[in-house]
Amino acid sequence: MDVDPRHYEQIAIKDSDIHNIVLSYLVHNCYGETLESFVACSGMPEPADYIEDMEKRKGIVRCTLEGNALKAVELTEQVACDLLENNKDLHFDLLSLHFADLVCAKKCTEALEFAQQKLTPFGKEKKYVEKLEDFMALLAYEEPEKSPMFHLLGLEYRQHVADKLNRAILAHTNLPSYTAIERLIQQTTVVRQSLNQDHGWDSTIFSERLSQRLGSGSD
Repeated sequence: MDVDPRHYEQIAIKDSDIHNIVLSYLVHNCYGETLESFVACSGMPEPADYIEDMEKRKGIVRCTLEGNALKAVELTEQVACDLLENNKDLHFDLLSLHFADLVCAKKCTEALEFAQQKLTPFGKEKKYVEKLEDFMALLAYEEPEKSPMFHLLGLEYRQHVADKLNRAILAHTNLPSYTAIERLIQQTTVVRQSLNQDHGWDSTIFSERLSQRLGSGSD
């Protein structure tokens, strides 16, 4: 059945729906203090079951971002004992972060020994070989941060690993690995494409008006 997309403008967005979207974002990103303030201001019931989980995940993410990948591994094994055993990609990423930190600290002998003990076994699988070679190549540079593999040392890559780890822990504990706003954006993208194909309608109007509705609540 064909529906005029402008009819969607008549659909009311409840304040509670917006609150749940914000709550999902705060829980996902471990913004505990902001969550408490938001709950108090909005009158929502506090998600007590999430508080302890958030603090644990926050500590793990912080270790990953601050150059303490081995501590992140240890804490992850306490929260989800079999997660890294079953997710070798993530385990490799964390171990390689520690290797990179050793290289940057000019602890090349220690880095090489660590690689032989912890990273070399991953080389038995083809998918890890190229990335393993990139990390090992860092040892050849006096200033690895200026090498062609400099991106492996940057905050952006470290943030990428931290995000993957956070999502994996959430999924392991049967919580959504993506926030409500991320899912909403994904769904909106599909709707935009469908409207454009089926109706020849300017789908940017839909996105702009949806944003306006979310910003103003149900007013």
